[in-house]
Amino acid sequence: MAVRGRWKEIALEFQVFARRHAGPEPHKKRMQMAAAATLTSIIVVLAGGAVIAQTDPIATRQSLMKENNNNAIAIVRMMRGLAPFEAAKVDAAFAQWADTAQKLPGLFPDTSKTGQKTRAASKIWVTKADFDAKTAAFGKAVADNRDKAGTSLDGLRAAIPAVANACDACHKDYRLGRE
Repeated sequence: MAVRGRWKEIALEFQVFARRHAGPEPHKKRMQMAAAATLTSIIVVLAGGAVIAQTDPIATRQSLMKENNNNAIAIVRMMRGLAPFEAAKVDAAFAQWADTAQKLPGLFPDTSKTGQKTRAASKIWVTKADFDAKTAAFGKAVADNRDKAGTSLDGLRAAIPAVANACDACHKDYRLGRE
């Protein structure tokens, strides 16, 4: 809740700033107030999203995993020659995977063991240190192979096995099968 309170303070500061710096012309003042109101709305929406991410770790990690999968599909299509090699897409995939590796360990509080059809195995909470180590190994594999993968199709083909093995090592122990 501290995050939400801070965002509200920032939004209020923007409104005060807009009022103080409004010129003597009424139409400019209305425009500035409208801009301040819009900015305030944006900040409140963003703050709400941040709070939801903090209070709904299952939805957050499911979203990250869905993005991981979408990127993996795009990469595999390139590797199989079904899509052209695009360095920008490869870099975006590796950036998203790095983001997942960084965020994932904090998305398994005790309150998120069940619900929303989570596929997280209960073993995560029993052997959290091992889970965190496997997440870190995935992050390291991504970081170690990112530059190589973005250079060419051959580089991508050489880089992906290490990333895929690190990903699978965690899934093998900590992801439940589909129902």
